[in-house]
Amino acid sequence: MRSSRLRGKIGTNAHAGLPGRQSTNGYGSDLRSGIYMNGRLDGTVALVTGASSGIGEATARALADQGAAVALVARREERLEQLAADIRGKGGRALVIVADVTDQDQARAAVRRTVAELGRLDIVINNAGVMLLGPVVDAPTEEWDRMVSLNVMGLLYVAHAALPHLLKAAEDPLRRVADLVNVSSVAGRTARSGRAVYNLTKFGVGAFSESLRQEVTGRHVRVSLVEPGAVDTELPDHIRPELRQQMMGALDNLEKLKSEDIADNILYMVTRPRRVAINELLVRPTEQES
Repeated sequence: MRSSRLRGKIGTNAHAGLPGRQSTNGYGSDLRSGIYMNGRLDGTVALVTGASSGIGEATARALADQGAAVALVARREERLEQLAADIRGKGGRALVIVADVTDQDQARAAVRRTVAELGRLDIVINNAGVMLLGPVVDAPTEEWDRMVSLNVMGLLYVAHAALPHLLKAAEDPLRRVADLVNVSSVAGRTARSGRAVYNLTKFGVGAFSESLRQEVTGRHVRVSLVEPGAVDTELPDHIRPELRQQMMGALDNLEKLKSEDIADNILYMVTRPRRVAINELLVRPTEQES
């Protein structure tokens, strides 16, 4: 496993505002109100899973553009290295972590490295996932194992490892709030033939997110759910070729969302004032009916 060197040092200003006067921490935030006045994320650290392509890559770029140091987690090292180079080329900070989050030890290690090398953890984007559509009858059940392992267990492992650090960040005067964003799907709202196990995983992500939200929201960790409709990514490429047209053909003539559209929505969620929590966001292409 190879890591990228960070440029510069990440620090925080931990002083609290004095009573009776407005105080900022040098990053444009009002410490008493918990408002990021300029919407930027300077001084924060974000971890993004599935960062090697699609929504994960676009979200990592968006967070870095707003000043966050970003831990890039995925299995494809070459793509992560290129993304990290792009971020650093714009003056940002990025850490490459090659990991398979379906392995709990690797998920834990990814979170530990993020905190050890970047100093803290304020934002987690649980984006890694796979979509293997097809009928239940005569299905190769190893596809079910892959979806449950990544879409559910990988997400749970990352969330579990990250939560102590997010709770700590929510007490820090830098923002006084932390964010866990779970990327689900419109398939987490509507079940359809040929999508049974994928639906199961995404409905599960929604249920977990809402239950966890209720558990930690009083401690100012915002748990948010993003449910994209059709997005132009490589996700459908994993469907068996003989089923791909049958499962996805109805979307061929649709103007799909871009990964950057979802990244833009995620960025909106994590840059709201401390008092605002966007719990759930369903984002479809304008032309998508269901």
